[in-house]
Amino acid sequence: MTFEELGVREDILKAISEMGFVSPMPVQEKVIPHLLSADSDVVALAQTGTGKTAAYGLPVIQRIDVDLRAPQALILSPTRELCLQIGADLADFSKYIPQLSVLPVYGGSSIESQIRALRRGVHIVVATPGRLIDLIERNTVSLDNVHTVILDEADEMLNMGFLDSINDILDNVPEDRKMLLFSATMPPDIAAIAKNYMHNPEEFVIGTKNEGAANVRHIFYMVQAKDKYLALKRVADSNPNIYGIIFCRTRRETQEIADWLIEDGYNADSLHGDLSQAQRDTVMKKFRERNLQLLVATDVAARGLDVDDLTHVINYGLPDDIATYTHRSGRTGRAGKTGISVAIIHSREKGRLKDIEKKIGKKFEYSEVPSPRYIIEKQLYNLADRIEKVDVNEEEIGKYIPGVIKKLDWLDTEDLLKRVLSLEFNRLLDYYKDAKVLDLPLESKKKEKKADRAPRTDEEKDRRVAERGYERLYINLGKSDGFFAPNLIDMLNAEIRGTRVDVGRIDLLSGYSLFDVRSGDAHRVVSALKNGDFFGKRVYCEIAQPDKDYAAENKGKGKASRRSRAEALRKQVASGDFTGPKRRSKKFDKDDFVPAKHKKKNKSSNFGKFMKKEKNK
Repeated sequence: MTFEELGVREDILKAISEMGFVSPMPVQEKVIPHLLSADSDVVALAQTGTGKTAAYGLPVIQRIDVDLRAPQALILSPTRELCLQIGADLADFSKYIPQLSVLPVYGGSSIESQIRALRRGVHIVVATPGRLIDLIERNTVSLDNVHTVILDEADEMLNMGFLDSINDILDNVPEDRKMLLFSATMPPDIAAIAKNYMHNPEEFVIGTKNEGAANVRHIFYMVQAKDKYLALKRVADSNPNIYGIIFCRTRRETQEIADWLIEDGYNADSLHGDLSQAQRDTVMKKFRERNLQLLVATDVAARGLDVDDLTHVINYGLPDDIATYTHRSGRTGRAGKTGISVAIIHSREKGRLKDIEKKIGKKFEYSEVPSPRYIIEKQLYNLADRIEKVDVNEEEIGKYIPGVIKKLDWLDTEDLLKRVLSLEFNRLLDYYKDAKVLDLPLESKKKEKKADRAPRTDEEKDRRVAERGYERLYINLGKSDGFFAPNLIDMLNAEIRGTRVDVGRIDLLSGYSLFDVRSGDAHRVVSALKNGDFFGKRVYCEIAQPDKDYAAENKGKGKASRRSRAEALRKQVASGDFTGPKRRSKKFDKDDFVPAKHKKKNKSSNFGKFMKKEKNK
């Protein structure tokens, strides 16, 4: 089938032909004729990269009356980047319709200039929900002539909290408009929008719901959490021509990983919400033009980045939402090309990996982290390819060849080649010399039998004394602070960069904790954790002293606090000033100040007994 057979007009056909469009993609075959001729609305479930913009953009342009200078089509998108991308695509599609005007409307740009453009008259408005609501409230945009409304990436708009804004916008468009809703998934809120605002919608499913692109390989590496960055570098080094996006969970992690990559000599940059719009535009332009090989991004910031030839999508840890993974992986393997989606995980993420496999209907391939030997071999072959394909200016370079040959005449061919390669690879060879294996085994090792273990001495049984080969550390955080073993591991992973710290026995107590690290790492860990912050509490860490009674020290502080409180209450009762708390606490009954949870069991706390005695005196 051709675009002409779908009913696309001649002037639009000419524009898309120059853009390289040959035959329509599945979503375009279904949506274009429906939007041009059918009366019902459309719900299209399709992944990123399936040709959605052209599917709705071509018929929308064709249905515009250029003589009416008023908004006739409204396209809502979740981010400013996607808004700009859609606007640019529509401008390309309408290249040979000079009278047609498309206006992207988004936050972060001057609202006054957008208002001036609306007053001059536009035909298609591409908007983010927040900015469009601002314009509606200022009475500077009229949607009375809108005959087509399109929600692009509707599930992401809901994830970003735009449900109320979408409802308000749809209340301002005519009842008889045609509506198209594009989404990768079908959560309940999307179904509610379809039910409340659409007229007998027809559902088109491209592929299978929540399924990833068919031509994407899904690979995972499993390493210690501390080794994730080292594994990331090896993935990049083993693919010299990599052109990909590294997805991180937070803005802070995104900037941190990008800074490390740049510092280590990689052609990388970051894209996240803390950057100004000008900075984000610059980074996106550099990446689209392939002046960057690696883009480290958050999911939201990468929404408007439409690139067809990515070789890799790298998940620096798995997202919480499975739909987010399908969005990520769908950014590679587009336009009929193959792609690779890589997940770098630690052992605690295996369960989430299996959940994703069930939803996308594909199995992740386990792969070992590329070894130094493999990386160097790949880099050498890549250099050989570059040497073979380099353009040689015979006329210019020929002037210098005789002199170079004379200088290097004493070297034979093999020796010359070794020196050329060493000049290029000495840094890489030095870096990977004696590099460790990063992989974790897929199955955890069986626990040692008690008979195979050396018995612990009485000294080692003392929680203040470390295991052999380890140093015992004290940290002023315990169970009463909500501090547990995973918090300690996460804190070490966040604060210590470089080689992984081996953690031994961990003893968690109420007011503090003791844990073992390798003797050589003790001072590094103490230095990294000191003066940190754990939910507002200043962290203190030191090498534990066997003769220091930390339990008594922490326990004493707590008792002193309770004694002071009890003494203050006793004085108030004795003086007659105490009449009960001004605000009733959730924990205490108003009559006898006994904790409610104890009262249900007909028991009273020591504090309650004390208050009863004082009241009866």
